[in-house]
Order: sequence, then C-alpha cells, then structure tokens
Amino acid sequence: MERRLRVWDSGASEELLVGGDVTEGVVRAGNTVRRPHGASSERVQALLTHLERVGFAGAPRFLGVDDRGRDVLTFVEGEVAGRPAPEWVASDDRATSVASLLRAYHDAVASFGLPDIFEEASVLPDGSPESLAVPRDLIGHRDVTLENVVFSDGAASALIDFDLARPSARVEDVCNMLQWWAPWQPVEDRPGPLVEVDACARARMMVDAYGLDSYSRGILVPLARNMAERTWYSMRLRAQREGGGWRRMWDAGVGDAIRRRQAWLQKNEDALVAAVT
Repeated sequence: MERRLRVWDSGASEELLVGGDVTEGVVRAGNTVRRPHGASSERVQALLTHLERVGFAGAPRFLGVDDRGRDVLTFVEGEVAGRPAPEWVASDDRATSVASLLRAYHDAVASFGLPDIFEEASVLPDGSPESLAVPRDLIGHRDVTLENVVFSDGAASALIDFDLARPSARVEDVCNMLQWWAPWQPVEDRPGPLVEVDACARARMMVDAYGLDSYSRGILVPLARNMAERTWYSMRLRAQREGGGWRRMWDAGVGDAIRRRQAWLQKNEDALVAAVT
C-alpha cells in the first residue's frame, strides 16, 4: 500500500541540494529530501521499498509525496563529496568501503529480481556498438559517482540518487564504480585529489573488497571499454532528445571526456587487466 505524507507546511525552510547534473529542484526540508516527480519516480519508489523491506540500511527510504507532488525521501546524514572534491576521496580505505557497500547493495537487491516496471524500449543509437553479453540479473545502481555515496565515520554508509537504476550485471556496476573511484579515467579529467592515485593498485583493492568472482574480473576491462564506447552515443542521444542537464553536460564537453577515457582504457588495458585478475 502506498504511503503518503500528510500535507506539509509549505512555508517550512528548504535548503537547495546541489551536486547533481540532471535533476533540478532537489531540496532538503527538515529530515526529508523533496525531489520533483519524474519518469524514474515509480521505479525508484519500488526499489527503495524493497530495500527497506529486506533491511538494507544503505539507501534512503521512500516516504510518499507532498502536497506539491514531489517525491519525499528520508535525508541520509553523513559526508558527501561535493565539487570541488574534498581530499578524502583519495583515501584507499574510503574507496574500498564503497566497494563493500556496493556488494551489500547487490546482495540486498538480488531478491528484487527484474520487475516489469524496469522494462524500457531499448534504442541503440546510430553507430553505437552492441553491449557485451553479461548476465543482467539484478537492478544495478549504475551511477556510483563521488557525489552519490554518503560516508559516516570515514566509511561508505549509503548510496543515493537511484534515477539511473536498471537491469544490470554486478560487473557492470563495478565498472561504473571504478570509473569514478579508482579512477579509471585520464589524469586531466580526474578531480584534483585523485590525480596522483594509482588506478591499477586501487582497482585491485576495490575488486578484492567487493569479492568479485574470477569470471567477472576477466571481462572487467573489455566491459569497461565497451561501456565507454556506448556511453558516448547514449549521452549524445540524451542530449538531443531530453535536453536539460544532459544537453548542458554535452555542450560542456562530456563527449570529449568520454573519448579521452576510451583512449586511456585502451592505452592502459594490459596493466589494468593484470591488476584486477
């Protein structure tokens, strides 16, 4: 049964929450977060409700909607990396705790299965390569950026922003995590604190902390390259079709950054394979 909040005081103090690239108008009101109702709302509600049901503490709780039609979630207390990124994102202990949290999320979400609500028409953008065949048997987060992980006492404690959650293989979520936290991207595109981080050594620590199986380790780097190639085309299509934040990111040069990442993955492929296998 859907839970709804009683009408809240529209005059209550609200604090704009910044850091996202696409969703605008996200605010904190007391111990809740108010988000504009959108295309992903029904999926996120179902996912968060499942996570609460199975006792997973590392995600917000869906509380209902307010009198302005906004989705209402619990506010998760803790540290979140803003922009510019704080120095602590370079901590290996913090990075491995992100991997442990992602594993805990996967284990919790596995029993959710692949609900029909997550089925979407698949559009392969012109020129895009096909995705690699991997076992997509759970709903992945697929946006484990620096800004989407909450830390408590120096360890990752919660994932936020599930708008991009979709059917995935565990290894696809791990690839996404490594892009930002290892980080698997060229030096010129890394946040300052991560410029000197050894992406190979850190990736090894993170896949060990996750407990990634040997098969997934073997396809991790080819999959990362395939995902980067596909991302260029999907980002361009979203910029063209959806505009908004997607258009702003594209105009700001995200397509060029993706191309640089493709080249970096190709250049460092042997070293990365050796590190994670």
